[in-house]
Amino acid sequence: MSTTPTVSLLSDDDGYLFNEGSHFRLYDKLGAHIINQGEITGCYFAVWAPDAEQVSVIGDFNGWNRASHRLTPRKQTGIWEGFFPEVGKGTLYKYHIASRFHLYRVDKADPFSLFNEIPPKTASIVWDLSYDWNDGGWMTQRQHKNRLDKPMAIYEMHLGSWRRAQRNGYRSLSYRELAPQLADYVEQLGFTHVEFMPVMDHPFFGSWGYQITGYFAPSGNFGTPQDFMYLIDCLHQRGIGVILDWVPSHFPTDEHGLAFFDGTHLYEHADPRQGYHPEWNS
Repeated sequence: MSTTPTVSLLSDDDGYLFNEGSHFRLYDKLGAHIINQGEITGCYFAVWAPDAEQVSVIGDFNGWNRASHRLTPRKQTGIWEGFFPEVGKGTLYKYHIASRFHLYRVDKADPFSLFNEIPPKTASIVWDLSYDWNDGGWMTQRQHKNRLDKPMAIYEMHLGSWRRAQRNGYRSLSYRELAPQLADYVEQLGFTHVEFMPVMDHPFFGSWGYQITGYFAPSGNFGTPQDFMYLIDCLHQRGIGVILDWVPSHFPTDEHGLAFFDGTHLYEHADPRQGYHPEWNS
């Protein structure tokens, strides 16, 4: 089932800004987005793979069939896109990429996914970002509270090891379980901000989030994206700012991740002297 997209989130201006390297809201365009097309609800997919000969979406909705749901290239952008009406929230998916080089074939997680399976599983999950925020008070005061002449005390922490559920297998707390406990603790100690070690999706828990495979998806180890929003919302309501560590300097070489994405070094430097971090093996 190949498709010429009857709907696209990419305008000509998007293509121009993307090619120029100045598009700063690509998360609104690339990835998987649930949209309405007339009376039909489905999912629009878009992924950057300029050296692919063909890209298709595989998932539990089509039996992981690499030939059925093909994407089409978007003009001169290197982006492949398509809309499929039968795909909805909670669908597992990956991109099957057939490179134009050396018969390279690979199944990749979505670099712009909002939610992924919990490792060692590696599929992306179609999701949305619907949430009713209650932090309006913080948002109106944020600029004032974050001024350079205001006091700041930052509490840095790792979500997975801050506190554990001792009566439940010593597991990590979920985003929602953490929210009131962390807000109380930080408020009592007089901190103004919480800085989370990377919460972005990472396959190896022991990396503490410093080996990222998805920069737009919070780790499913602690709950859904909405659960993570709840945590931030709770902190904001208590007047506590949130800082997220972001690690673009290296990522793991797991096959489903960003490395050698379309048969070329798309996201990393081709010269291993500049593109490979020997101390991190990433």
